Formats: sequence, structure tokens, C-alpha cells
Amino acid sequence: MNDSAPLDAAADGHRPIVTAADVRRRYGEGTAAVDALAGVSLTFERGRFNAIMGPSGSGKSTLMHILAGLDRPTSGSVVLDDVDLGTLDDADLTQLRREKIGFIFQFFNLIPTLNAEENMVLPLSIAGREPDQEWLHRLIETVDLSDRLTHRPAELSGGQQQRVAVARALISRPAVVFADEPTGNLDSVASEEVLQTLRQAVDEFGQTVVMVTHDAHAASFADRIVVLRDGQVAHDGPCGSEEQILELMKEVG
Repeated sequence: MNDSAPLDAAADGHRPIVTAADVRRRYGEGTAAVDALAGVSLTFERGRFNAIMGPSGSGKSTLMHILAGLDRPTSGSVVLDDVDLGTLDDADLTQLRREKIGFIFQFFNLIPTLNAEENMVLPLSIAGREPDQEWLHRLIETVDLSDRLTHRPAELSGGQQQRVAVARALISRPAVVFADEPTGNLDSVASEEVLQTLRQAVDEFGQTVVMVTHDAHAASFADRIVVLRDGQVAHDGPCGSEEQILELMKEVG
């Protein structure tokens, strides 16, 4: 990815950034085997906000972990930014995650001894790279934390910590950001701020976001909703309102 400017999603024509082909994931063997994913094929386009939903045990977290190279499928393939993850060893997968993927977790995963700005630039620090100061300042403005940069996580609210995590996920201009229940530990006001920031990252920066959530309101910020049931795709289409998503989940569930 070009390090000098954010991705221009319009110019990029929404080309595929992640493709899963007949992905299956089985845990255990014999009669105790459990198929967490039972043949999932999906394509995620650049510059789009995607929500993955489904009841508990539907396979949504397993799918995200496999798409992000955190787990390997039992069979099938995943291609991320033109790289077939199945061809990579563990060291190469680690490198790919560092260079091409941003992560946002439910419980923030900030380093308690680092201040907000140090946590934001941590992926670059680990890689031995200096941050692009213009891009860093733009992210700080986007997450509205210019007056909290020297504060450590314990001195920040939950919403502020998650906005630090959003900036951290975006700092290296990844090919895709995976968000695992990013509002699951936040109150409604903080959730709204984080979701607006993710929406802004897609609309203004051309970022690609794949978000796992159980929250219909969170999903309503997305462009597209994928619903899993019993390890398979039960629905894949444009996002509607929160009420429409709740109705869809009732139908699918």
C-alpha cells in the first residue's frame, strides 16, 4: 500500500481485498468433531464496511480469525491483498498481519505502561518504522484525542481507550481492519463515537473494515451484512436500518 496517501477507494473500484473460498474449520475428530465453518465462500471489497453477525456458535469469530490469518482453515483458501494465506508459514503470516492487517478488540488490548500516543504508534514501533506525522495527526484529530495523548490507558475512559485502539489499527494504513465486537464493552455514547469513527475511516480514508458484532445498531453502520448460521452463510446483502437488521436476525435465527 502507498505510504504517502490513504487508499482512494473510488479509484480502486472496490476490487476484492479478501476472498474466502469454501472455507471449512473442523475441531476435534470422529464423533466428537465439530464443524465451526462448513463451506463459507465470501468476497470483501476494498473501501467497504462489512458486518458479520450470527447467533452464538454460528462461526463468526472463527471466520474472522481465519480471514485475518490468526487461525488456519481445515480446508479451503483465503486470499488477502493478493496473498494466499495457505502458502505462508507462521513467520510469514506474522509479517503479513503486521504489514497488512489492523485489529480492534472488545477489550482494547492497550499496553498499560504506554501513553495514548505510544499505543497508537505501537505497530510501527514494533516494525522499527517512524510514523508519518501528517497521518498520525490526522488520526488523532479523527479519534478526537489530542488532549489525551500523554494519558495512560488507566486514565482514559473505555470509549477513549477504544478510540486509541482504532487509531492504532489504522496507523499503518492496513489493507483491512478486523474489528471483533468493538463496541461490546462500551456504553451507548462511547459505542456511537467508535462506530462513527469506523464509518469515517471507510468513507474518508477508503479503509476496509470487517466487523464481527451481535449488535444490530452497530451493524447498521455497515454497507453490507453477512449472517452466519451453523457455520454457513445464511444471508449476504446490503445493510438496512437497525429495525430491519433485528427482523432479519429473527428470520435467520
